[in-house]
Amino acid sequence: MNKENILFSIVGLLLGLIIGFLFANSVNQQGVEPRTAEASAAQRNPNLPADHPQVPMNAVADQEGMPPAIAEAIQKARNEPNNFEAQVGAAQLYYRIKRYDEAIEFLLKANQLKPDDYATIVRLGDANFEAANYETAEKWYTAALVKQPDDVSVRTDMGLTFFLRQPPDLERAIKEYRGSLEREPKHEQTLQNLTAAYIKKGDVKEAQATMAKLEEVNSSNQAIPKFRSDLENLNPSSAAKRK
Repeated sequence: MNKENILFSIVGLLLGLIIGFLFANSVNQQGVEPRTAEASAAQRNPNLPADHPQVPMNAVADQEGMPPAIAEAIQKARNEPNNFEAQVGAAQLYYRIKRYDEAIEFLLKANQLKPDDYATIVRLGDANFEAANYETAEKWYTAALVKQPDDVSVRTDMGLTFFLRQPPDLERAIKEYRGSLEREPKHEQTLQNLTAAYIKKGDVKEAQATMAKLEEVNSSNQAIPKFRSDLENLNPSSAAKRK
């Protein structure tokens, strides 16, 4: 286990004491699902799940209310700006408690120290995504895909940045989802997000075809019932034929 993994393990144990009440939904109201395990920009984006408690955004109060070990880890990162592992560790702490602006601050410092570190580039995309900075998240995901163009999860999340921005760019979102499926045709998350994009576009035929593929991959996918309902609303004649 390398130093970074050890740091993250310690951070994870500490965080368990203060964020045990937090959990993430796998599907939002539109049936799209981000890759990140804790993804839910509900506090800033009504398109995503809204069942998370509010988190105070005052940076001064933040450290004062934290257990000493966590506050010390954050202070260590501030005191040692050239310590890459400390910057990433502090960013992870803030990310876990949904303090995305602070997470971005430390990730940018980490990126300055190691510009070619792929994981940090992806984390910058994730943190900006969670903060609903979709255009900025897109840029970081693009930088990541330059390094690893076959990272299907990152490409799908980049597509989601186009789906969620206002106004949405559905054609670009669909293009990225298709790019992911070219690399991994049975990628469940991409099939789910692509179905949602076609429904939002009003393309019943493509939505039905994509949902059928999703059902083949996982017939228990939680978004499918809503997709069926949405499709019936788009195509009432098909619903009438089943009655």
